[in-house]
Amino acid sequence: MTRLMPGGPVPDLEVALAGGGTWKLSDQKPETFTVVEVYRGLHCPRCKLQLLDMDHKVARYAERGCTSIAISTDPQDRAEKSVSEWGIHQLPIGYGMTTDQARAWGLYISDAFQEKETRQFAEPGLFLIRPDTTLYSNVIHTTPFHRHHHADVMEAVDMIRARSYPPRGTASA
Repeated sequence: MTRLMPGGPVPDLEVALAGGGTWKLSDQKPETFTVVEVYRGLHCPRCKLQLLDMDHKVARYAERGCTSIAISTDPQDRAEKSVSEWGIHQLPIGYGMTTDQARAWGLYISDAFQEKETRQFAEPGLFLIRPDTTLYSNVIHTTPFHRHHHADVMEAVDMIRARSYPPRGTASA
């Protein structure tokens, strides 16, 4: 499994978007960060709450110089159901991340154990990516539980900007 390092490059990523079009990380030009939320997929009720929270904060992220997207390993039909059934209105939803791509981003992969789940899917992760596509920080989960609140993430972005706070976890042996 890959371990991304703060200050180091993240793998480029291109995904299709629910509703049409594509999104590519290297095309993003935020002032501060690209906020990438990887979610488990349509089957996950906790992801619905997480994405609704993020959807309501897209404009507030933009005020802080951040672009945002949520991405899953779901196929197109399931991603589009997530948008319509969950009531996502502002947040771009990317789909079709492969398990190999998810592993390259350091995410954990789970096998389905319920019929409503896809055969394999990525567990959640949140990434703050600098404009030069290097990692500022990430939070990786092995389960759908213990999620962050996007108000807390925005508070962190405010503090990072105000204090020019460096990425942490970069010390070598």
